[in-house]
Amino acid sequence: MKTIYRYFVQPQVDVRTHSIFGYELLIKQLTPEGWRLPESFIDIDLNVNAKLLVATTKILGKKVPYCSVNVSREQLMDTQMAKAIIKSQVQLYPTKLVVELTEERGPHKYCDAAFVPYLRKFMEHGMQISLDDVGTGDNSFESIRSLLPLASELKFALQNFRSNIEDPKLREKLRVWKGISTEYGQRLILEGIENREDEKISDKLDIDFRQGYYYGKPELLPLIGDDNNMTLD
Repeated sequence: MKTIYRYFVQPQVDVRTHSIFGYELLIKQLTPEGWRLPESFIDIDLNVNAKLLVATTKILGKKVPYCSVNVSREQLMDTQMAKAIIKSQVQLYPTKLVVELTEERGPHKYCDAAFVPYLRKFMEHGMQISLDDVGTGDNSFESIRSLLPLASELKFALQNFRSNIEDPKLREKLRVWKGISTEYGQRLILEGIENREDEKISDKLDIDFRQGYYYGKPELLPLIGDDNNMTLD
């Protein structure tokens, strides 16, 4: 069976204006059981991923102010993938492509300083930089300090924590990152909003930019010529 990947889009909402301000592109693989997340994003052929990104952004068009795509450190250093990202920004303009630098590490070790010229090149082409999964794993404040001045956006994922948003320690961590985002003039997007209770506490924490099943599940963005059977989950 030929390996097939497609991007799904999930809305990002601004609760102040009650509107969708962006979409995040999430790549999935078609399996006999339906569309599933790949076991390893790093193992996806970069040539396949680059072509898919260009084809997807061509269809998505200029529907929202922002369109986000996850990019691993390994992909960031790949020339072909970088060219595809730049071409996607050209197709999306005036929509801004937001490059979400993920925490996923590849087989090569890079220091964060090595990424700066690549991120600056994207910024020169009108893109914005987002730091994904802040506050978890390797993405502590100290570990990403050198990248913070380049970022226009931080993303805090509730789903990365065993506790829920009512946990005082988690809420305090959120307040810290909200303070950091304010200091650097960044959007802070709270991911993983699943229900009304999550929404209420997000309101109390005054976090306006949100993403999660409560606001909309990821939906397949089919390419021209795709079989209708591919739309089945």
